Amino acid sequence: MRQQVEEYINTLQEEIVMAFEKLDPNAPQFKRDSWVRAQGGIGKSCVFALPPDEDLSVSTSPPQTVLEKGGVNISVVHGILPPPAIKQMRADHLSMPLPERPEGLPFFAAGLSLVVHPRNPHAPTVHANYRYFEITEPLSTDPEQQDQQPKVLAWWFGGGSDLTPSYLYEEDAVHFHSTLQTACHKHGPQLYETFKKWCDEYFFITHRGESRGIGGLFFDDLNEGPHLRLPTPASEVKRPVTPDEIFAFIKELGNSFVPSYIPILQLRYSIPYTPHERRWQLLRRGRYVEFNLVYDRGTKFGLMTPGARIESILMSLPETARWEYMSELGAEGTEEGKLIEVLKEPRAWV
Repeated sequence: MRQQVEEYINTLQEEIVMAFEKLDPNAPQFKRDSWVRAQGGIGKSCVFALPPDEDLSVSTSPPQTVLEKGGVNISVVHGILPPPAIKQMRADHLSMPLPERPEGLPFFAAGLSLVVHPRNPHAPTVHANYRYFEITEPLSTDPEQQDQQPKVLAWWFGGGSDLTPSYLYEEDAVHFHSTLQTACHKHGPQLYETFKKWCDEYFFITHRGESRGIGGLFFDDLNEGPHLRLPTPASEVKRPVTPDEIFAFIKELGNSFVPSYIPILQLRYSIPYTPHERRWQLLRRGRYVEFNLVYDRGTKFGLMTPGARIESILMSLPETARWEYMSELGAEGTEEGKLIEVLKEPRAWV
């Protein structure tokens, strides 16, 4: 499974990056940056960014590029999880109790993570992540058993994708969610509804009392065992259970990313916008930053992992953001207020 996941995320990364480059052929290409982790593993970051304008907050000129900042990263890493990271993981993965090991636990992780921040306030930010994780027993010190693979204590898949607009276009939300629903329904009737609800709960900014965006899918801990979010046995309601079945589900979702998002971006990136709309976009990006640095499990786990590549972990942050004291934007009855309404009360889009 390790090799299959590694091969797939390499292929998917290139397909997604090429889709963005095809949409804006006159823009600079993504910077492709391969790296090696000293503690074990490799990765490749594909990042889009431009030198900053003199005015970082407001631009009324035609967009130079469709994207303002974006990254599509993959990593295939292994090593020893220290006790703080195990503690964090144990809290995040209640479906799979992990053993106590003061010396740490060997792990393997492979995944793709992307965040794209378009330049136009009418084009939504998007995030997606697809990952595979293993926790194993330590390698044997017996010379006769050095060639044997260590016992796998736990394995699981996780991931999802979600949309974060600054301005609400209901048809965009319907398209995004419909594409994800179609992908899910091929593998089980309860997956979309369950993981959509999980996404609404996960991407909630508690101190603001609102969601980060209009949702999508979020899931974790998918393996052959029982799942807290999927209590109905697989014998009664179809769902992926075996490693091959869950991997097929992951690939279905990964392959649905481009058709779920690129048509939306293509529709919105050239809409004229005002300084007022740009200001609102930067305020919403401030909320994005707050969630990622305060609540996001992946960010916190990554920063606790020895040899973590900080530049890749913080790739999700927008190039520019804004905070205002007691901002008047977002009032009821305004275009901005329409977005706030659905952020405070998540809606069923399909």
